[in-house]
Amino acid sequence: MCVAPNTDKPSWDRLYEVAAVQDGHFTTRQAAQAGYSPQLLVKYLKSERIHRVCRGIYRIVHYPAGEHEDLVVLWLWSGRAGVFSHETALTLHELSDALPARVQMTLPASWRQRRLRVPPGVVLHHADVADRERAWFGPVPVTTVPRTLMDCADSSVAPDLVRDAFEDAADRGIVDRDSVPGVIAYLKRFFSATRGTSGPRFRSSSRRARRQP
Repeated sequence: MCVAPNTDKPSWDRLYEVAAVQDGHFTTRQAAQAGYSPQLLVKYLKSERIHRVCRGIYRIVHYPAGEHEDLVVLWLWSGRAGVFSHETALTLHELSDALPARVQMTLPASWRQRRLRVPPGVVLHHADVADRERAWFGPVPVTTVPRTLMDCADSSVAPDLVRDAFEDAADRGIVDRDSVPGVIAYLKRFFSATRGTSGPRFRSSSRRARRQP
């Protein structure tokens, strides 16, 4: 898609303001909106004021390093339409000790037919995520805990992983035990449950770091 040229003079302050909420990153489109032409970006690349992370995404060289810049880059790759979900969301919410080998991202359902060049190590899901089902982890969006648990159950993520996350979330007061019936139904297929005053409780197990394929 072509980017309409911006007739304003280049504004480093405006570009920096955009990059500052994205761990120092910005896209070609965002640069254009700040008055930067592709030719000027090339000049900045040569002067090492910015560097190219991947196609259409750049980083301000001297911006402090972020903890999850890899997620920022993937989110910008999705046109800021993606939401980190499933096992990735469990990890971001600190509800899992698992070490997922791939990043899970949910794109809008209407994107299902799009032919995308998916970055290595990324698994895409397609579904609509309402605003109330989104939270923020630093500069990137992530599905809320209830939505994350439901997504994991619907995708048949490892039952012990879902159980551990559900028990952690319930014990921490993040979710009510009766508020995610789909998750309860999924777990009952694999584990016995006891009924407490706050809702069903599944027998806990020792948690081990495990890598998902």
